[in-house]
Amino acid sequence: MILLLGATGYLGRAFAAELRKRKITFTPLTRRAVDYTRFDVLFNYLHTLKPDFVINAAGYPGHPNIDDCETARTEAVQANTLLPQTLARVCYLTKTPWGHISSGCIYSGARIANHRGLHVERDLNLPETRQLFDLHPEKFRGFTEKDEPNCSFRSPPCSFYSGTKALAEESLRWAEQCYIWRPRILFDEFNHPRNYLTKIQQYPKVLDGINSFSHRGDFVHACLQLWERRAPFGAYNIINPGSATARQIVAAVQRNLRTDRKYEFWASADEFYRQAGRAPRNHNLLDPSKLLSTGIKMRGLREALEDSLKKWGPAPQDSEWLDNPLGVAANKPLNAEG
Repeated sequence: MILLLGATGYLGRAFAAELRKRKITFTPLTRRAVDYTRFDVLFNYLHTLKPDFVINAAGYPGHPNIDDCETARTEAVQANTLLPQTLARVCYLTKTPWGHISSGCIYSGARIANHRGLHVERDLNLPETRQLFDLHPEKFRGFTEKDEPNCSFRSPPCSFYSGTKALAEESLRWAEQCYIWRPRILFDEFNHPRNYLTKIQQYPKVLDGINSFSHRGDFVHACLQLWERRAPFGAYNIINPGSATARQIVAAVQRNLRTDRKYEFWASADEFYRQAGRAPRNHNLLDPSKLLSTGIKMRGLREALEDSLKKWGPAPQDSEWLDNPLGVAANKPLNAEG
């Protein structure tokens, strides 16, 4: 049996839907039902329940975006840094393996090939870097799990959100029976405020940038496969292979959804920060080679993106789930809506 923390969140509900699809017994848990941020409460709960595996899908990404974390710092630290530490200690004492959802935003930039090898460029918005990407995207490589985070409190500038996620990973280095799952920008076929495809259609202006992306369903599927295959514990970059700019995403939206909207883009990152954004937005690429080496397959980004837009529709409603956060109805249909 699996214990799922943060079960009503965007990724938590996707995990619940995938677990139901696989007919895996699980107990979804929310803080409204049990305050699992408290060590004693969580320890007693795990000691009594004795789950085979714990999934930590809880976190504080900010509402409506990471700008909120710049002021809601207590909430961000408690959910993104302190909770994983508490869970790590409880799982260690109860000998319970677990998985933690981290974030690819702990990196900024990419590794770029040149005649001397690979060099790290943190700013992918430089004109010469963008021009190189447009001409030779094959020269751009993602960060691997062996690369130290370069967008953290130890390596500024970073958003407060990125800092808390990087600090959590640093504090979990001693945890032996732990998977660290790193998604990048999330999207899928459901119209939802946390879906990047929804966001990009609602922005008054779009901030362009080069990034890796994770299809929400593909991400969850890969996380569970790592556990089912008993792959080695550790950090994994879980993204759909490939990369894209915001302009390319907009073009795909216009092509598939046949919208006549004229999209506007910020002239530069500086203009964006002067008029709209508070927290630094990091554009980066991740390398999923470690994940793929386990035999787990991920659709390419272009395929996942086109498929999502062809299936584009409203997010399913699951009011019954919201009324039953402890998962008493876990044997009943549950939709993947975050």
